[in-house]
Amino acid sequence: MLLDGEPWAAMFRDFKRSAWRLEVQPTYTMPAEAENFARFLRGEPKPDDHNANWHGTVRDAVASGKTIGRVRVVRQPLTDYQRYQFAWGIPGNIRAGEGIRILDLTNENVDLPRQDFWMFDESVVVHLNYRSDGTQINRELIAEPNLAQYLMWRDLASESAVPFRAHRT
Repeated sequence: MLLDGEPWAAMFRDFKRSAWRLEVQPTYTMPAEAENFARFLRGEPKPDDHNANWHGTVRDAVASGKTIGRVRVVRQPLTDYQRYQFAWGIPGNIRAGEGIRILDLTNENVDLPRQDFWMFDESVVVHLNYRSDGTQINRELIAEPNLAQYLMWRDLASESAVPFRAHRT
């Protein structure tokens, strides 16, 4: 089942305990970010309201006792998009309450999928499917995920990663 619009928004509104993402693409080509990404590349200052909607989602979840986290997989050298995330995205997400860890696989071999996914309440898995240029194709609710495998990937990624502030680019 593909998720978009209200059903996708409901995933972040209705989860009960935790939302966690494995983020593995080197670049994301997101229309909503295009203008700010271009500003970053031109060396312009970050707008005050950058990523404000996501920050509100995170703050609301954390205020109600829920957790939102992710592991961002990188390889050196960082892509322009990853540099944008590190400078403009991740610090604000952390201030809003999101737990973000970085897993640098430049010289490491960790058995993780090349598939981005969100896992909600350790029971619902949504694949985020992308083209090779980072353009999202769709979001796919996995009907019968092998939860033990996804939990193992979450734990392995989290244990192998370092907190964002401890990562050295």
